[in-house]
Amino acid sequence: QVQLVESGGGLVQAGGSLRLSCAASGRTFSNYAMGWFRQAPGKEREFVAAIRTGGSTFYAGSVKGRFTISRDNAKNSVFLQMNILKPEDTAVYYCAARPAGSYYQLVSERHYNYWGQGTQVTVSS
Repeated sequence: QVQLVESGGGLVQAGGSLRLSCAASGRTFSNYAMGWFRQAPGKEREFVAAIRTGGSTFYAGSVKGRFTISRDNAKNSVFLQMNILKPEDTAVYYCAARPAGSYYQLVSERHYNYWGQGTQVTVSS
């Protein structure tokens, strides 16, 4: 089992920044690829970013160039730095973990084994 706890959400004005953190416990964190997903009201959960065990990263087109995913294996944590936030970024953000996998698996929520409880991000216009 892997337990995930997100933090760092909040209310920010458009153009501002937030940094989300996800702390993992349980099994060896460095063996897991990590992803960030988000779900806005009335919408399906969608892929935001992922990072492989080796550090390679992937982003949704809507956040590329604004968001940065990173991991610190010594701290069992993954981060999502969000810059130039837009009102359409408003959502509950979830981190997720899965064993190493293909690109298709990393960008698809149904291929993740473990999920956090989510943290709310609200961007005001």
